[in-house]
Amino acid sequence: MHRRHNPEKSMNLSVERLTEAAAMGRTEVVRELLESGTDPNAVNRFGRRAIQVMMMGSVRVAELLLQHGAEPNTPDLTTLTLPVHDAAREGFLDTLILLHRAGARLDVKDALGRLPLDLAEEQGHHLVVTYLREVVKGGMKSTTRDVE
Repeated sequence: MHRRHNPEKSMNLSVERLTEAAAMGRTEVVRELLESGTDPNAVNRFGRRAIQVMMMGSVRVAELLLQHGAEPNTPDLTTLTLPVHDAAREGFLDTLILLHRAGARLDVKDALGRLPLDLAEEQGHHLVVTYLREVVKGGMKSTTRDVE
């Protein structure tokens, strides 16, 4: 019996592979999948996008996703957190800066009413707090989508 190729199933598998690779910080796999046309904004079987599950400490994964059009302001449907909330809470300043420069909003509250700044303060991430306070003082206007 000859099986027919199912493009939808292939796409679903590539989205699953992309979110898994992003979560594990596997830069080369992420690059290959994006370059082969996997949509960085497609959702996996759990309703999550690669930018939402990416390893926050992997700036290169974040950079690749953003370069291929990942939306940095995608909220988690339950917690309303954005990727910048996750980066701030975990103390990943480089990832936070990259997301912000790509257009991520820093003035959006999560479901508990917390800003990324609040999360960084709660966790004692002083460098992140300093950056966020400086950006707030400057009016949060460095959102230029300049990831190349």
